[in-house]
Amino acid sequence: MGCGVTKSDQFHKNSGKAIRAAVLIQRWYRQYVARTEMRRRYTWHIFQSIEYSGEQAQIKLYNFLGYLMDNFTPSSNERNLISHIFRENEVCRDAEWERHFCYKNIEVPEIYSGPHLTFPLTVEQAVGLVEAFRNKKQQLHSRYALQLLLETWKLLRMLPNINRISTCHSKEITICGDLHGQLEDLLLVFYKNGMPSLEKPYVFNGDFVDRGKDSIEILLILFAFLLVYPSDVYLNRGNHEDHIVNLRYGFTKEVLTKYKMHGKRILKLLQKIFSWLPLATVIDQKVLVLHGGISDTTDLNLLARLDRHSYISALRPPKRRHQSSASTSIDSDLDEDVWGVNRVFQRRASLTFPKPLGTRDCFHNRSLQDFSDRIKVNMETELEIRRRRQSIFNAAIKAPEQETPTASFDSVYSDNAKEEWKQVLDLLWSDPMAQDGCIPNEVRGGGCYWGPDVTEDFLNKHNLQLIIRSHECKQDGYEFCHNRKVLTLFSASNYYDVGSNRGAYVKLGPDLVPYLLQYQASSMIRELTVRQSVGRTERSALKVLREQLFAHKSDLICAFKKLDSENTGLVSLNDWASAVESVMHLDLPWRMLRCQLVTRKTSDGMIDYYDWFNELAIMGPSADHIDQSLLETLYRHRSTLETIFRIVDTDNSGFITMEDFRQTWKLLSVYLKMEITEEAISDLAVTIDSNQDGSIDIDEFMEAFRLTDKKSRLERGRSMFMGTATDLTKLDADPSI
Repeated sequence: MGCGVTKSDQFHKNSGKAIRAAVLIQRWYRQYVARTEMRRRYTWHIFQSIEYSGEQAQIKLYNFLGYLMDNFTPSSNERNLISHIFRENEVCRDAEWERHFCYKNIEVPEIYSGPHLTFPLTVEQAVGLVEAFRNKKQQLHSRYALQLLLETWKLLRMLPNINRISTCHSKEITICGDLHGQLEDLLLVFYKNGMPSLEKPYVFNGDFVDRGKDSIEILLILFAFLLVYPSDVYLNRGNHEDHIVNLRYGFTKEVLTKYKMHGKRILKLLQKIFSWLPLATVIDQKVLVLHGGISDTTDLNLLARLDRHSYISALRPPKRRHQSSASTSIDSDLDEDVWGVNRVFQRRASLTFPKPLGTRDCFHNRSLQDFSDRIKVNMETELEIRRRRQSIFNAAIKAPEQETPTASFDSVYSDNAKEEWKQVLDLLWSDPMAQDGCIPNEVRGGGCYWGPDVTEDFLNKHNLQLIIRSHECKQDGYEFCHNRKVLTLFSASNYYDVGSNRGAYVKLGPDLVPYLLQYQASSMIRELTVRQSVGRTERSALKVLREQLFAHKSDLICAFKKLDSENTGLVSLNDWASAVESVMHLDLPWRMLRCQLVTRKTSDGMIDYYDWFNELAIMGPSADHIDQSLLETLYRHRSTLETIFRIVDTDNSGFITMEDFRQTWKLLSVYLKMEITEEAISDLAVTIDSNQDGSIDIDEFMEAFRLTDKKSRLERGRSMFMGTATDLTKLDADPSI
């Protein structure tokens, strides 16, 4: 009998330990998953916020340049610098354009080893084009590229604004979202789903170009299959099928780099093609496929009737064409009609600004040359100038009330045309939201946000059951909203960085039930754990965030000083977080991010904000003598400045003269409402023109002034929308990270 411990007691004792251990493991795992999800969310939020702010800046810049075109005197040099991007009013017969784009005088050398095309195009040639691009062979010769684009343009001119297709002829229709120049995603879709054919119809929902490095190859492949299967391949226009947007996001530069000899003609032809792309596709009269979205005024009947090709850029309403313009030469610089001071206020305000443009008295009806000298004007003269400008502005406000019916008839843009433009803009730029209603999309700067009630009313009005749209990157490649009546589809995987998101495409059968398939086009992803994948994306996001913080250095220091009443150069963690959020407005968990963003702090936990900014620097050739405020302006508005450079570079050579360089900075100074002296601009120009040949290489200039973090080697990692798998492999192997 005795008093020893039984096996049952021992078992219960051991099982109790096991249960406690299991609870601890479970608690740890839940915390780990929560932290990982938090990192994913703020990483995603960083990328998306910066992406949308870039789009907003692009629209604001274009609206500003349009304002200058409408209000500057026609003889001003600066107006001539930007006039060539507002040539929507070139009115020539199609036959004249076809002669301009003629490819017959372009010879194909015997050493050319790339694809050879003959027309009408065959299935074998289209497939051969895919294989050639897959194997990274020589690019398609410019003669064949122009011929292919010209045939595509002829075909698109015969298509309606809204394609209507049916699943009865084939069992399934495949729909792809944004590709953004990522050829590997398109090739993976073809590998998994099959290439377009009579039995395998496709709808490609816009944004084929920009950001990725293979935009022109994607276009050539899609256009080739469109020519082979015109009744089985459908292309919708996206907001990036726009030559103004292409200036900022890389497609223009890509074409000019790959086709140095005939790139300008190819770009001009692509402008025509983009304007003729259909706006939407309806499947079985029940499913609407469009790029952006709808608004509370979207009318498919109106969209089906308008002249879509008049919208070379959807960011600006086309002007009324005058008969005298019909004789315009294709190659001439069109001198557009000046709208007049009062008419600018008739432009739709919700494109970029929630309210109509203000006084803009800093650049109202003046040449930019005036602004370079404004710092020399004494206060008395300046006040007198302001009084004069204000009187002009007041007269402009009152003028519309005094207009006669004749003046109204001659207005630049009729109410009906404005409504058409609004319809196109909303269709290409809008996003859904969870709340009811319809409000201007001030995050992107164009289009609107629409709610579930707008979706319900629209579907009932047009007897539809589902909207499939793209335009937004989603982590899983797709997302349902509005009671599963709106499906967002995004087909560019690894969009922000390797591992950041999946791509997806959807198949619709006769039952119209969406069947979604996901993928990631990088083989690296299959070798990474969740932690490694999140870590890679997080590093790239933090790099972008550091760049943004440095670009707002002056504003941040002012915010810190308000909280540092004794001017010690130190702030608490709470004050640091609140100050950063007050300037950046990114709604991020700044306290949580402090460890990644701030490497040093005092023993009592305070943050030395001057020391924090010393960890960042501008890399560049002897930039010490350049005005620091100018450098900060350069970095904060780097993309905007590069866009203006591309506009000023009228011959697309990649070089601009010293005078054009100065005029570019004057444009930027007026746009930002800030004073940049001639001396500061000259110092910057001399620094960049190292060989003193009187011209500046745009790419070298933009590369010379980039941000680097002294405390890490993230500059070697993949930044937003750039970099390679090789870069990431090197980064991952670095023991210091």
